[in-house]
Amino acid sequence: MARIEQKVRDLVSDDAEMKTVIRTVLDRAEDGEVKWVDVRDDLSSGQWGRLIETGVLVDGDAGFRLADVEATRDALENGKTDAGTGSTTASSADSDEGGSSWSMWDKGAAVVSIGLFAGYSWAPMRNLIGSAMNVFLGPLNSALPFYAVVMILAVVTGLYSTILQANLMDTEKMGAYQEKMQEIQEKRKEAKERGDDEALDRIQEEQMDAMGDQMGMFKEQFRPMVWIMFLTIPVFLWMYWGVGIRSNAAPIFNLEPLVLPFAGEKAWTEQVLGPIQVWIVWYFLCSMGFTQIIRKGLNIDISPTG
Repeated sequence: MARIEQKVRDLVSDDAEMKTVIRTVLDRAEDGEVKWVDVRDDLSSGQWGRLIETGVLVDGDAGFRLADVEATRDALENGKTDAGTGSTTASSADSDEGGSSWSMWDKGAAVVSIGLFAGYSWAPMRNLIGSAMNVFLGPLNSALPFYAVVMILAVVTGLYSTILQANLMDTEKMGAYQEKMQEIQEKRKEAKERGDDEALDRIQEEQMDAMGDQMGMFKEQFRPMVWIMFLTIPVFLWMYWGVGIRSNAAPIFNLEPLVLPFAGEKAWTEQVLGPIQVWIVWYFLCSMGFTQIIRKGLNIDISPTG
């Protein structure tokens, strides 16, 4: 159980004495079980309580038992303490690996995606990207009605968005982040019910440390979004450029009015949901519908898993 191993490392990282405490419990345990009477001469009640609180010790048949003896032993043997800092080398390595590391390609795609946003307000960039995309999409637009072209684009963007999310998002890591936060919430609730102020202080510190995990979870979620934006913004700018908006008021495409459910016949640049125009509504309706079909068809689930 990797979770137990990490919990042991965290305990040792927070308090170097816990390494001796855990080793004592391991030595005194018989078949993984240990009683308070067996270790009370070498442990304080607070140290014993921390082992129970963190889940390293759980209820046993005659007392308490180690949740995972091998994982606990591995954490002590592999998580060597750095004498200068009191932190564990293995824990630091886990922290480095546990963070959502972005490659140079990911960072480059993020920079380019941010730059592409300028096309929505800066006509020269919009015209440049729209004209370039029209080399590839123009023949399709000439052969099919514009509403059908938007449907095809929605299918394509939904397909690569689903694949990117499935391959770039670590759902197990996100599930571990959520599980850790849920454990902290439960421990906080139990400590409040017991009126244990000392435990509440420790949990508060643990909660502050977990803020870094939340940042890691955000980075996990945002990494595929960078590539989705990198590929999708040019498509959006092509539609934006072609339907004729702002300074480019005259549409470049030959556009027939679209009949929307509950709204009737509408021009592509007409506003239907507040300031949102018809072409955006139609794209998102198609995209959401086809994306769900693609996920079901490919059996892809991007929700966090424990």
